[in-house]
Amino acid sequence: MKFFIDTANIDQIKEAASYGLLDGVTTNPSLVAKEGKNFRELLGEIVKIVDGPISAEVVSTDYEGILKEAYELAKIHKNIVIKVPLIKEGIKAVKTLSEKEIKTNVTLCFSAAQALLAAKAGAAYISPFVGRLDDVSTNGMELIKQIVTIYRNYNFKTEVLVASIRHPLHVVDAAIMGADVCTMPFDVIEKLFNHPLTDIGLEKFLSDWKKLNQ
Repeated sequence: MKFFIDTANIDQIKEAASYGLLDGVTTNPSLVAKEGKNFRELLGEIVKIVDGPISAEVVSTDYEGILKEAYELAKIHKNIVIKVPLIKEGIKAVKTLSEKEIKTNVTLCFSAAQALLAAKAGAAYISPFVGRLDDVSTNGMELIKQIVTIYRNYNFKTEVLVASIRHPLHVVDAAIMGADVCTMPFDVIEKLFNHPLTDIGLEKFLSDWKKLNQ
């Protein structure tokens, strides 16, 4: 399973990349707004750090507007993936972009039916939001299971990119279900390393070693 970081913060991206495990980056308008930087300049910085898919989201909601933004963003770097909302105009644009071999990441997916539309339109990635479904008392991971099953049934090439990850268990469950990608906030990537027994065990080993050499 590929690991993407879900942020537009350059320091976090650099730190996550230093672990040697980072495969890509996802951004959205909210994450970019937090950084207070020019969007294009920010993407230019990110592509120099991570040699993998970098999702850049359009803000237009009409077909022509989405395409215009997409073509401009795609010129920035070969690794830019156009992030498009799962609406009618968005799916129409995804179909056109896929025919022009421009990769897309269809975002704000909350149902298996929506995911099926994205795959038929030729999306490179579908981004189901598991955490936001959990927030409204729906099992977000059940949606991942449904999408993975449907895509395998018909050999769709669209990759399942699990988004709105809240904790390490989401990552583990996604891996068990066979999702292609998990995109995580920096703090979740950090938490993947942690286990109290690892800390206790290391402390014991080092303590015993110190006694041996006294």
